Amino acid sequence: MPLAEIRKETERRMTTSIDALKAELKHLRTGRASVSLLEGVHVEYYGTPTPLNQVANLSTPDATLILIQPWEAQLCPLIEKAIRNSDLGLNPSSDGRVVRVPVPSPTEERRKEIVKKAHTLGEQTKVEIRHHRHEANDKVKKEGKAGAVSADEEKKGLDDVQKLTDRFVAEVDAVVKAKEADILAR
Repeated sequence: MPLAEIRKETERRMTTSIDALKAELKHLRTGRASVSLLEGVHVEYYGTPTPLNQVANLSTPDATLILIQPWEAQLCPLIEKAIRNSDLGLNPSSDGRVVRVPVPSPTEERRKEIVKKAHTLGEQTKVEIRHHRHEANDKVKKEGKAGAVSADEEKKGLDDVQKLTDRFVAEVDAVVKAKEADILAR
C-alpha cells in the first residue's frame, strides 16, 4: 500500500473520530433548548422504536423550551414517556396536542459534571486517534520492511502520520474547549 494511501486512509479514520465526538457532544445539555438534545429519543410508533423527529415537528420557540407537535395526537403520552425514560433529566408536559419540554438551566454543580463528561469524551477520541496512528505506523513500517519504500521515505511517512495525529488531537482539544465554554456560559 503506497504511503499516500496510508496517510489518506488514516486521515479519513481520524476525521470520522472527530465527527463522532461532535455528534456525542451535541447531546450534552448546555442550558439552552435545542432540538438536538432529543436526537437520541425514540418513540414506540406502531410497535417500532422510531426517532422522535420522524413522528413530530420539533421547534424551540425560546431558549428554555422545546415544542413538540406530533403528527398524530395519540402519540403525546408516548412522547412524554420516551423523554422521561431518557437520561436527559427533562420533564415534559402535554395538553393532548402539543408536548412542551422546559429546559431548565443546570446548576453550577451539574455544569461541572457535564464539562467532565465532555472531557472524558474528548480523551476517548484522542485514544481512538492514537490507535489510528499506531495502525498507520505499523503499515508504514511494514512497507519499509518489505522494501517497497526507502528508509528515508519510511521516516517521512512516520513523520507525516505524527503530524496528522498532532493536528487531530489539537482539533479534539479545540472542540472540547468550545463545548466547555458553551456549557459554562450562563
